[in-house]
Amino acid sequence: MSPKWILAGCAFLALLAAPPAQAQEEAGGTQAGRGGGRGGRGGGRNVREFLGLGPAPDEAAAKKGEPLYRENCAACHGESGRGGQAPSLVRSVVVLHDEKGEAIGPLVRNGRPQAGMPAFPNLSADDVYNIAEYLHLQVELAANRGTYNTTYAGLRSQTSGDARRGEEFFRGAGGCVNCHSPSGDLAGIGRRFPQAAAMQARFLWPATPGPAKAKVTTASGEIIAGTIRSLTDFDISLVDAAGGYHYWPRATVKVELEDRLAGHRALLPKYTDAEIHDVTAYLETLK
Repeated sequence: MSPKWILAGCAFLALLAAPPAQAQEEAGGTQAGRGGGRGGRGGGRNVREFLGLGPAPDEAAAKKGEPLYRENCAACHGESGRGGQAPSLVRSVVVLHDEKGEAIGPLVRNGRPQAGMPAFPNLSADDVYNIAEYLHLQVELAANRGTYNTTYAGLRSQTSGDARRGEEFFRGAGGCVNCHSPSGDLAGIGRRFPQAAAMQARFLWPATPGPAKAKVTTASGEIIAGTIRSLTDFDISLVDAAGGYHYWPRATVKVELEDRLAGHRALLPKYTDAEIHDVTAYLETLK
């Protein structure tokens, strides 16, 4: 751990241990938060500087960034950045080190394909800045426990979607019923995922169930299918249905990976925000 973080941790513990009046005076008031106050010994600004905190978030920009975040990011990172199928952004090193979207911007525009994060090249510089300020505000709210419970939107279990429209999409345009059954594999899913953010993450970016499988075509035309044991850029090995083990250098064979999530991936660029919430509302009815 770096000396900077050790020092910050010690200062924070010292404030907690101080008598209430003294702690309030040194923190510049109970509402100092990330934005700081102006009372006490030098005010909240000096406390922020001492603890190595960045500038207070631009709340007007954060308000503009909230709908942009919910439309583009919430399905994976949770409704207020606290994590879902993808990691929490409130604890992200990139977010914590960001200033005015400078670190977040390249990541948002280019994505992280190796980690499954798509790129968002259509977001403008202002959009990225507003999203960044919204995330900075979430960091502030997580740190300021006095307002945490009233502002943590991630605790909401309701969705704005329409269950009837969601069922129509599920059985029609979405094609979901071709692979899933409300009375079969999805029976009780509304009970297992009562939080709207968790439900959205479940169907927008689900984990692949069971072991990965592949079909390998050799140079001689022989086709062997089985469960993958290892797969790299250089080689592949699998076990066939009879238990036989096979290994090949990748350059010598054609490999076709079984993609059970192809349908989910095909829908990702097509969903509207309303459709996502409608499907969520419908799935929540499957108790």
